[in-house]
Amino acid sequence: MADTNTLFQFLLIYTLLFLFLYTERIKLGSCSEINHTVNCIEIERKALLNFKESITDPSGRLSSWIGKDCCSWAGVSCSNSTNGHVTELKLGNPKSSNPDIKAAYALAGDVSSSLLDLKYLEYLDLSMNSFEGIPIPTFIGSLKKLRYLNLSYGSFRGSIPSNMGYLTRLEYLDLENCFLESNGSDLHWLRSLSSLKYLNLGGVDLSKTTNYWLEVINMIPSLSELYLPACGLSVLPPSLPFVNLTSLSVLDLSNNGFNSLISPWLFNLSSLGYLDLSKNVLQGEIPDEIAGLSLLHHLDLSLNSFHGGKLKNLGKLCNLRVLDLSFNVFNGGIAELTNDLSRCSNSSLEILHLGYNQLGGLLPDSLGHIKNLKYLGLMKNFFVDSIPESIGNLSSLQEFYLSENAMRGRIPASLGQLSSLLYLDLKLNQWHGVITEAHFANLTSLKELSLAQEFKNFTLLFNLSSKWIPPFKLTYINLKSCLVGPNFPEWLRNQNELQSVSMSNAGISGKIPDWFWKLDMTLDMLDFSCNNLIGTVPTTIKFNPQGIVFLNTNHFTGLLPILSANLSSYHLDNNSFYGPIPEDFGEKMPMLSDIDISFNFLSGAIPPSIGNLTYLMTFVVGDNHLTGPIPDIWNTTPDVYLIDLSNNDLSGEIPTSLGSLAALQFVRLSNNSLSGEIPLSLKNCPLTTLDLGVNRLSGKILTWIADKNGSLSILNLRSNMFTGRIPRQLCSLSSLHILELADNNLSGSIPSCIGNLTAMTTSATGVRYEGQLWVVAKGREMWFDTTLYLVNIIDLSSNNLYGNIPEGISSLSRLGTLNLSMNRLTGKIPDSIGFRLKIIETIDLSSNQISGTIPQTISDLTSLNHLNLSHNNLTGKIPSTNQFGTFTDPSIFEANPGLCGFPLPINCSGDDGGNHGGGSENGGVDEFEMQWFWFGIGPGFAVGFWVVCGTLMGMRSWRIGYLQYVDKVVDRIVVVVKLNLIRFRRFREEKREY
Repeated sequence: MADTNTLFQFLLIYTLLFLFLYTERIKLGSCSEINHTVNCIEIERKALLNFKESITDPSGRLSSWIGKDCCSWAGVSCSNSTNGHVTELKLGNPKSSNPDIKAAYALAGDVSSSLLDLKYLEYLDLSMNSFEGIPIPTFIGSLKKLRYLNLSYGSFRGSIPSNMGYLTRLEYLDLENCFLESNGSDLHWLRSLSSLKYLNLGGVDLSKTTNYWLEVINMIPSLSELYLPACGLSVLPPSLPFVNLTSLSVLDLSNNGFNSLISPWLFNLSSLGYLDLSKNVLQGEIPDEIAGLSLLHHLDLSLNSFHGGKLKNLGKLCNLRVLDLSFNVFNGGIAELTNDLSRCSNSSLEILHLGYNQLGGLLPDSLGHIKNLKYLGLMKNFFVDSIPESIGNLSSLQEFYLSENAMRGRIPASLGQLSSLLYLDLKLNQWHGVITEAHFANLTSLKELSLAQEFKNFTLLFNLSSKWIPPFKLTYINLKSCLVGPNFPEWLRNQNELQSVSMSNAGISGKIPDWFWKLDMTLDMLDFSCNNLIGTVPTTIKFNPQGIVFLNTNHFTGLLPILSANLSSYHLDNNSFYGPIPEDFGEKMPMLSDIDISFNFLSGAIPPSIGNLTYLMTFVVGDNHLTGPIPDIWNTTPDVYLIDLSNNDLSGEIPTSLGSLAALQFVRLSNNSLSGEIPLSLKNCPLTTLDLGVNRLSGKILTWIADKNGSLSILNLRSNMFTGRIPRQLCSLSSLHILELADNNLSGSIPSCIGNLTAMTTSATGVRYEGQLWVVAKGREMWFDTTLYLVNIIDLSSNNLYGNIPEGISSLSRLGTLNLSMNRLTGKIPDSIGFRLKIIETIDLSSNQISGTIPQTISDLTSLNHLNLSHNNLTGKIPSTNQFGTFTDPSIFEANPGLCGFPLPINCSGDDGGNHGGGSENGGVDEFEMQWFWFGIGPGFAVGFWVVCGTLMGMRSWRIGYLQYVDKVVDRIVVVVKLNLIRFRRFREEKREY
């Protein structure tokens, strides 16, 4: 019996060993069909070597192509089933996913026709290489056995060769973005590719096929995946006679510019699981028929123009994993959609993107019952109130975006239960309440947190213990305008993975602790601006390339710090830094593109090392105590578009090298001691702001200032020593809305064409940056920055201008300030000023030689709040109605000998005692004059009465004629009244019937 058991065990082991060896034999046999160890066919080896010689291989990817055995070469595969012939050539760029080294691994040159000797080639991949604009080789159409062809991103040119249609065995064809330059391709060659399962022509110009592309595609019943994004198709056919694409599971028609409704034939694609129609201009509502696509798991309709009410029927697609309806014009609420989705017995939805629409209302409780959600995008809508407590049920949620809505409620503590959450963005709402440790209790995966508030008033407060240790390690945090202070947040102690920190306007006071500066961080951005921080800024902070630092508007002191060489933006303005700008500033931080160190106490000269900043775009050092000349260094900083050196004590001439800045738009050099003339070289710059006021500049205002194609919007030359006339060419500056030429030595007349400054006739649209400027308005200096584009001013005061005030000036209907005082102007005040300058606030015409009366129309300027007409030759009565009732200061009208009336103490002839404060000293009109008035009017009345009435009484024929005339007039009046009464009754009856 024992022997039998032993024999049985031996047979069992032998059988298992046999089966194992047999299985391995099968595996080896199947593998031996590819990369056979025997030498390849000689003619094919030579063909491959010829191919190698025709291309360049910078990375040496083909260095293994030596020896006799070509089947072992990199990218080459042979098959036993074809007696060792080459069947696969896989030469796609292996580093295509890494843009930094992709080019170094790209094959280039020509594609040799020697590949025609590979008679059994079934698989050819030349993707992600750089064939330098050669056409797609036409011989590829002769490789009849090809089943797989990938030429995507190959940098070819021209069009798809029509003989591609000869590849009748082709199952996979990828030509995505294969052209650097294209002259358009047709699709007729596709008709014969009846075996095709995968087709990707993304980015290929198919604009010639707009009338028939769908007809051709519909003839390939085997097609399962079709990608035609960004092909310029433009027309989405509304119908198909029959749908032949019964196997189609993936359809991408995004970014084609379709401008129509969704076509009904799409809902007959019964196997469709992935549909991308994003980035078109599709309109209307989403059709009800979409609910019939029961297999659909990915629907992307983003970036279209869908509109209309509720998102209905989509909630019935329980197989959906991705629903992207972002960047449309949907409105209404989302309760119906989320209610349906939450009722699905096993909802598959993982991505719900409804951002960038016009959706609104409350967030429904059902949102928290779509259990498998990983991405929830509701940003840029009009949702209100609070987040539902049920949000804490979404245990799989990784990304939650609710920024830029109208949320005004509290953030629920249930958010703290989302243990999978990576990104939480609730910024730019109006949250209220207190954030506690419960809000973060289980957020162990959190990497990015953004709760920045829309407004600067503190409605969202942080109440976290100084001993609290967060369960997360953040890389990004944005708590702008949240009340985090007054103390620096101690819970940042363990956040040593931070890359971006923004706590601007967070109510933080005191010093930033040393432990924060010592955290092992390398930052992209550091923003503690607009707090009450004190102390010095250490130079040891580490930044990544293109780093940004905002420490402005605090109370930091000490010498200006040199920070990381990787910095691109350096904002330390509005602090108390003192001393000189370091001599090696531009050498130690050579990557800087934006510098703002204005409003400090810096002294000394601008160092020449600024010329080393070859990436510099903005240089703002205004409002300091800098001295010396402006360095002539601008030839080496070609991208500068903003220079602000205003409010310092700089001297010398404006350097001519500023004219080499082809992008220079904003020049602010005002309030210095600069001398000389404006450099002619500045005419090469596309200036929009030229602010040179309050200096010692001289010469004439050159006409080239007007040669800016209307781009100049601000011209400030006030308080200098310019001479000559105001050039008529300034009238061509259609964008000019601030013209400050006051306090110079200009002469001549005001150009009559000044009414052509059209920027002062139209409303300013959209917020735009125009820098900062002190302007004289309402009789005082005023500071404008973000609203500067709304200011419209003409100030030509304190010059030697003469002649009349041009009538055209009243055409500038948006003008806010007009100051022509202290000149030698004559003539009258144009009547039209009161008709057209409806929003003007300041008019100052004082200290001229203007004559005539004050136009009554000026009293209709309801916005006028500052007026000065003193020291002229005006005559007549001061208007007393409307706006003039507010001008009670006599100095407004003083030194005009011919003016009378309130508020002047001079009584006008004919005024009665009822005038408010006007008249003679005894409060009435002179008594002697009144006696002569009654003495003259009495005899006149008596003579007139007896001439008429005496004649009628004495002559019967005149009396009868007069009475007959009166009877006729009365009869006509009666008839007219009766007719009007009849018409009025008819009108009332018709209106009642209507």
